[in-house]
Amino acid sequence: MPLGLILGLGRAYRRKRTSSLDILSSKRAPRDYYKGKNCKPTGFHTRKGGYVVMNEKLPNYVVPDLTDFKLKPYVSQCPREVKTMDAADAAK
Repeated sequence: MPLGLILGLGRAYRRKRTSSLDILSSKRAPRDYYKGKNCKPTGFHTRKGGYVVMNEKLPNYVVPDLTDFKLKPYVSQCPREVKTMDAADAAK
């Protein structure tokens, strides 16, 4: 009997703490837990099962006009070496 009690205490001591468990997922959480994908809602659900999208909740991207812009929209995978001036040379 005392041996079983000692083994049980040893098992409880070796068990991981709850703070050190892996990231909480919907399989490890309560039944009504919904983790989602870290996205903001763009509207709301109606009583009849529909979904209303609100324009003020949609993302609005402001892109400037780049018609006469010198740079290309990508970075080359084979960059050329460019000679630059040192900070000491620039101060002179």
